[in-house]
Amino acid sequence: MKTKLITGLLAGSSLLGFAGMALAQDKTITIESWRNDDLAIWQEKLIPAFEAKNPGIKVVFAPSAPTEYNAALNAKLDAGSAGDLITCRPFDASLELYNKGQLADLTSLPGMENFSSVAKSAWQTDDGAATFCVPMASVIHGFIYNKDAFDALGIAVPATEDEFFAALEKIKADGTYIPLAMGTKDLWEAATMGYQNIGPNYWKGEEGRIALIKGEQKLTDPAWVEPYATLAKWKPYLGDGFEAQTYPDSQNLFTLGRAAIYPAGSWEISGFNTQAQFKMGAFAPPVKQAGDTCYISDHTDIAIGLNAKSPNADAAKTFLSWVASPEFAEIYANALPGFFSLSSTPVKMQDPLAQEFVSWRDKCKSTIRSTYQILSRGTPNLENETWVESANVINGTDTPDAAGKKLQDGLDAWYKPAK
Repeated sequence: MKTKLITGLLAGSSLLGFAGMALAQDKTITIESWRNDDLAIWQEKLIPAFEAKNPGIKVVFAPSAPTEYNAALNAKLDAGSAGDLITCRPFDASLELYNKGQLADLTSLPGMENFSSVAKSAWQTDDGAATFCVPMASVIHGFIYNKDAFDALGIAVPATEDEFFAALEKIKADGTYIPLAMGTKDLWEAATMGYQNIGPNYWKGEEGRIALIKGEQKLTDPAWVEPYATLAKWKPYLGDGFEAQTYPDSQNLFTLGRAAIYPAGSWEISGFNTQAQFKMGAFAPPVKQAGDTCYISDHTDIAIGLNAKSPNADAAKTFLSWVASPEFAEIYANALPGFFSLSSTPVKMQDPLAQEFVSWRDKCKSTIRSTYQILSRGTPNLENETWVESANVINGTDTPDAAGKKLQDGLDAWYKPAK
């Protein structure tokens, strides 16, 4: 009996030892992020899906307040206390972290081949030689419209600019709805939902954007001035007092059913779905003439990288390769309709409005906002100046030519293209 008892105790202690070893081998990795509104999605959908396939790795999502993220993250990185995984903002903020040696080079990470050069451009060195974050999502620009209003007025979805302005004129003549819900008070709205929305059809997306960076095109060229001329034509359709109208005012005008068309970013989808009491549709920026190639602003928004000093780099890389997978893309894009996967593998969206936006990738060429890469590093800042001039052109206080000249003069003051 005594021998059996000792044997049993030894067996039990061996089992405990094996369990202890298994627990000791578990890795816990922590994600830093500014998207604190995503917490439930990570905890309830994304992390369980990953952990189910990787039982030795535990994941903790630990976001900061959006306005505090950059400062808090920089302080943690400098102190060596940041998490293993760093959620990356696009372009210069993340590039600076990489240049300081705080983000690891992920160029050869398994899964990175699932992304196009445009998808990776926001998290690469200027020469494209190194990629330091795994792309997660982009937002797409276009127009959201009130289907009930279109049906009542017998308006077909416009594909060309002539059709677009004919629709605006018909809506205005009827008088039931404000044709376009957009204001100029907040400045950025006029640039982001106006100029950067329709502009790629003029400067031919990446072709023009890259030519501008190289100094082969200027903001005074027709391809960059003409979208301002078109934007100036929006003024009669914006409703009374649009100069004092804020971004939230525009959102409310549309969701309350008082405006027929909303120049949009896809990030509006979730909010509009809960607020609007009418059927909605979406259309891509109309082309100048039927048959023209269409371009969309499919703007890189969020990615995730590896803290170069992570003590759990192998586990973190396993997670990053999963973020690069079609499984992550499908869960994330459907949990956050309007934030679209940047993976080359198409994701079928469950939300019909989100599916309409993402379907344009099959018909049009994707680009990113023209001011975001390299061209807004100096003073005056081209992004901020584009806000001002977009509002000025719509308000009628600057001509399209004057706006182009001001923007180019500002750029010339500090930017010398690499030859």
